[in-house]
Amino acid sequence: MPSANPPVTPPAANGMVVNCIAYRGDGTRIGDVTLDGISDVLQEPGTFVWVGLHEPDAALLLKLQEEFDLHDLAIEDARKAHQRTKLETYGDSLFLVVQTAQLVDGNLAFGETQIFFGARYLVTVRHGASLSYAPARRSCEQAPELMRNGPSYGLYGVLDFIVDNLLPIVRDFREELHRLEADIFAETFKRSTVRRLYDMQRDLMTLRLAVAPLQDITSQLVRLHPQLIPDELRVYFRDVYDHVFRVNESISAMREMLAAAINVNLSLVTFGQNEVMKKLAGWAAMLAAPTLLTSWYGMNFTHMPELDKPWAYPLVILVVIGVVGGIYAWLKRVKWL
Repeated sequence: MPSANPPVTPPAANGMVVNCIAYRGDGTRIGDVTLDGISDVLQEPGTFVWVGLHEPDAALLLKLQEEFDLHDLAIEDARKAHQRTKLETYGDSLFLVVQTAQLVDGNLAFGETQIFFGARYLVTVRHGASLSYAPARRSCEQAPELMRNGPSYGLYGVLDFIVDNLLPIVRDFREELHRLEADIFAETFKRSTVRRLYDMQRDLMTLRLAVAPLQDITSQLVRLHPQLIPDELRVYFRDVYDHVFRVNESISAMREMLAAAINVNLSLVTFGQNEVMKKLAGWAAMLAAPTLLTSWYGMNFTHMPELDKPWAYPLVILVVIGVVGGIYAWLKRVKWL
């Protein structure tokens, strides 16, 4: 039989081909095959192929189009990348675009995965920041009773892997926000703290734009496309939908917390500035009183009755001290000083 001894792909033959694996109808693994051997494997009834690519070139995509009869528009989207999250139907096959995210050196980097999904094939094309789907594939292979449903279970494994890797990102943002709380409530203003809060909010906004459409995609996979997704697997896609919903809720909650943190930080900065201004205004008021009195007596008019009195000078000093003392006591009472 054609699949009994499939041609093996050398691991280093092509860095763009991460894996190309054939499976029997009962869900068990046949083995690695070359791209040229895909058509031979598919001659056996019930078999299917799972191909994983990483940033393939146009020639490789055209080869896959030839092997699986993929639609021209889907191939064009996979070649260009930078597509929005979506699900397109092309005849009896589906084309999905899913945004991925990964923390790289503390910064959030975004990638993209295109998925070609048919009755006898599953092709994943990774671009940018994205983890390998080898763990998802191994997990699916450990459940041959579900893999016998064909590549639809592999599609579930990939989507579940993508969504589950988003929750740790949100948790890391939450932990970083907790670490920043000390700087948020510090008496001294740190521009870097506000900048980091803004960067986090921007990243979460981008992440939400990438994740939110997944709710509609997974909802369609739960309800539609009976020719590709058997009923017994819809509960698994419903589980992915629940995970996507939880991620969206977590992102929304984190965005609100970050917005509140920014507002609190700016309010505390404004409050601190107001406190400084109140103190400056208080000291200015105390300086204004003796300035007014001394300027009054500095006018050097001839007829000023106090000038020829021996007690006039000490009296002016006492009046200045009394006025300044009264102002100081009043400012302390209203907590301006």
